[in-house]
Amino acid sequence: MKYTIHFCRILVGLLFIVSGFIKLNDPVGFSFKLEEYFSQGVLDLPVFMPYALAISIFVVILEVILGVLLLLGFKKRITLWSLLGMIVFFTFLTFYSAYFNKVTDCGCFGDAIKLTPWESFTKDLVLLVLILILMAGTRYIKPLFSPKWNIGLVLLSLALCIGYANHVLNHLPVIDFRPYKIGASIQDGMTVPEDAPKAIFEYAWKFDVNGTEEIVVTNGEYPSVDGEFIGVETTEIQKGYEPPIHDFTIEQGGVDQADQLLMENKLVMVVAYDLAKSELEAFEKVKSKAEEAQAKGYTVIGMSASSDELSGELKARYGLNFDFYFTDETTLKTIVRSNPAMLVLKKGTIQQKVHYNDLEELRFD
Repeated sequence: MKYTIHFCRILVGLLFIVSGFIKLNDPVGFSFKLEEYFSQGVLDLPVFMPYALAISIFVVILEVILGVLLLLGFKKRITLWSLLGMIVFFTFLTFYSAYFNKVTDCGCFGDAIKLTPWESFTKDLVLLVLILILMAGTRYIKPLFSPKWNIGLVLLSLALCIGYANHVLNHLPVIDFRPYKIGASIQDGMTVPEDAPKAIFEYAWKFDVNGTEEIVVTNGEYPSVDGEFIGVETTEIQKGYEPPIHDFTIEQGGVDQADQLLMENKLVMVVAYDLAKSELEAFEKVKSKAEEAQAKGYTVIGMSASSDELSGELKARYGLNFDFYFTDETTLKTIVRSNPAMLVLKKGTIQQKVHYNDLEELRFD
C-alpha cells in the first residue's frame, strides 16, 4: 500500500502540474473554452462569461499549486479534499460534454494534447480513482521537508505562476501549440493527404413492408427491399482526417480571397477578432507599423469578425489606410491570443506574430 500511495501521489501531482502549466501558458485560450461551457445551449450560465478570464487564471494556478502541495506532502488533507472536489466537478463536466455532445474538446491540456470528450471523461475517472486511493492511504503521505521549507516552496510556486500568467497575458504564450505558430504554413495546414482516412458513415434505411416498418443498415449503398421507402438516418461511426487548419477564409464582399492573399510574398495581417472588444488605443501603433510596412512594399490587411460598420468607424477614427476582411471569430482567436495583433507572412508561412504590446518588435525587410 505504501508504494502504491507513493506512485499515485507522484502521478497525480505531476498530472495536475503539467495540465495546469499547459493551460497557464495560454490562459486566454482556456478562457475561450470556459466561455463555450458557460454559453447558451451548454451550461446556460452566461452570467459567468464576463469573468471567464479571471476564472481561467484562478483555476489553472490552483491546479498547479495543488499538484505542488501533493508532491510536497504538505497540508495533505485539505489538498486531497480540494483535488477530489476539482476532479468531481471536471468529471461531471466532461461526462456532460461527452453524453450530450456539447463541447467537442474539453481543453484539459490546452492545444498541446487534443482529447475527445469520452477520452477526457475516462481520464478524469482514472484520476478520481487515484485520488480516492490517496485518501484511503493518507497516513502514508509524509511531508518531504520541514514546514518552513514547504511553505517557502509553495509561495515560490505561487509567485512563479502569477508572474508567468502576467507575462503571457501581456505578450503571447511562450510555447505555441497551435497550427498558426511561427514557421507554420497555412496552406500546408489546410492540406488533406491523399492517404488520409475517410469518414465512415452508417445508413439506417426505413421501409414500409406490408404495413410493417423495417430498418436495413448499410454503409451507403441503397438496399434492395420490396417495400415503400420512408426515410434514412445517417450516423458517423468513424471520423475522417481533419486538417489542423480548416474553415480558414479571408472574405470581402462574400468572396474568399485567401488563396490569392496567401501567395503574397510580403503580407501583414492585422488581426482583431472583435473590434468592439479590442484594445483601441493600440491602433495608433498599428497604424504606424502598417504605414512602415507599406513603405517597404508589404500588403497590409485587417482581419475581423466584426461588421463593416464597425471596421469603417475604426478606419475613420484612427486613419487606417488598409481594408478589413471577414474571417470567422473562432479562427481569429486561434491564430493569435491578442486583440489586436499583427502577423507577417511570406507566401502563407508565418514569419512573425506579436501582441499589441510588442508591436515595436516587428521588423520589415
